[in-house]
Amino acid sequence: MKITMTVNGVERTDEVEPRTLLAHHLREALGLTGTNIGCDTSSCGACTIHVDGQSVKSCTMLAVQADGSDVLTIEGLADGDTLHPMQRCFQQNHGLQCGYCTPGMVMAAVSLLEENPNPTEREVRLGLEGNLCRCTGYHNIVQSVLACAAESSGAAS
Repeated sequence: MKITMTVNGVERTDEVEPRTLLAHHLREALGLTGTNIGCDTSSCGACTIHVDGQSVKSCTMLAVQADGSDVLTIEGLADGDTLHPMQRCFQQNHGLQCGYCTPGMVMAAVSLLEENPNPTEREVRLGLEGNLCRCTGYHNIVQSVLACAAESSGAAS
């Protein structure tokens, strides 16, 4: 089946099998390996991307369902060599360890701040509950998101 989608600002037209998951299409056909697959059941969130501005676990969506959509992956979040503020905050606040969950966590966090620009710690924890990290214990991830929110609101020094 032929599908067309805009991925990280570039229009792509590809032939896909109707049963191909969007996560597999991004990784295998487009070479966007930042979208990680940790479970294939939507439990871990490592495959989180944005589709038409909404946070989506790409292991639960078929590539054909993204036909005509605007898709943003972790590779498209930065502006060239300039990290997105959330990526920078994760780096500065040690919000990553092995890095496997990080792309999905960052994408979910960006979406969270778009919906709630000034969340409490509890709201961040609730907002990221669909993304699992097996390394950090979440403290530094939560601190990274809060730092980005504070920076965006001008409260950061």
